[in-house]
Amino acid sequence: MKYRIGDVVTGKITGIQSYGIFVALDKQTQGLIHISECKHGYVTNLDGLAKQDEDVVAKIIDIDEYTQKISLSLRALDKLPLPAYPSRKKYKRRRYSPHIGFVSLRDKMPVWIEEAKQDEKSRISEMVNGN
Repeated sequence: MKYRIGDVVTGKITGIQSYGIFVALDKQTQGLIHISECKHGYVTNLDGLAKQDEDVVAKIIDIDEYTQKISLSLRALDKLPLPAYPSRKKYKRRRYSPHIGFVSLRDKMPVWIEEAKQDEKSRISEMVNGN
């Protein structure tokens, strides 16, 4: 086969279906431009995008080695417009630290110590009394 993946070819549109555009590359070879490969973004209707018997320039993106079907792309030839700068300024993340610090521990620690002492006393008294 004389066509290779990556080649930019010119062909004539032979048919337009709801799923893509058929392109005749020569008398024996025909390719398909799938609707998703027509242009960047969402395409709903191919009628306004191309007309039958019109010449089109497309890029070969795939060739099925068994059936020799050629997949073409118009989208691969269009440059995707990218902004020259980041769209959003990046900020350094700050660590979340509430302002309570060790104050809550300082306030609760004496209460916890007293509860632990009471629990220890009750366990000892249960062991002594045999309950």
